[in-house]
Amino acid sequence: MLGAQRKDHLREILRRDGRVVAKDVALDLGVSEDSIRRDLRELSDAGEMVRVYGGALPVPPADRPVDQRTSLATDSKERVARRAVELIAPGSTIVLDAGTTTLAMTRMLPHGADLTVITPSPAIALAVAEHSAARVVMIGGELARFSMVASGPLAMEAVQHLAADLFFLGVTGIDPVRGLTTGHLDDAVTKRAIAARCARTFVLGSEEKIGVTSHFPVLDLDAVAGIVVDPRDADPVIDELAQRVPVLR
Repeated sequence: MLGAQRKDHLREILRRDGRVVAKDVALDLGVSEDSIRRDLRELSDAGEMVRVYGGALPVPPADRPVDQRTSLATDSKERVARRAVELIAPGSTIVLDAGTTTLAMTRMLPHGADLTVITPSPAIALAVAEHSAARVVMIGGELARFSMVASGPLAMEAVQHLAADLFFLGVTGIDPVRGLTTGHLDDAVTKRAIAARCARTFVLGSEEKIGVTSHFPVLDLDAVAGIVVDPRDADPVIDELAQRVPVLR
């Protein structure tokens, strides 16, 4: 079987089963597991699937460009945002990560001027300024086109001079085994750096992110104070997560 045919076969397995197990495909096709792993790596590099140990998984919906995520699980994000805002104490300094759930949070923030909001996202900064009297501090750096957030060396330098009470972290995958993941390497590095400068980190877990794995690890589950989930989400994966980390509904 030619390489192009193998890749078509792998695409079909992923579409049908929701996962690819490299050793099983190699056995079925009578080819080496190295050949299948190479095909999976090339498909992953092309953005068609996510490579994981032993095989591959679908690309998470939350890994789409930011302009395509605005209409994804909007009701779930609103409920997660409402619960997350309840964690903000008067006079806090918080970091709002980029993302559509944190954007929903900006419309619900306390209105007092004693709140300080730090963010790497121009969209979040503008929304906070529009909807609250909070002090707004932006993390500068090169604007990543895909996620529309500041990243790179300048952003990393700025992060080292910050300190905050809470970090509301946005990721694209939340899985009991693989932890917290995102689709872009620079984003993963920036998120880790911000978390290291905050007293507590809470993950925002709307329904489309639960049980999903993206390309790049951000943090282990035991590195965060909790995961804020949709109170209406009955996904059994949430029960598995609750065995590892506090889950807030």
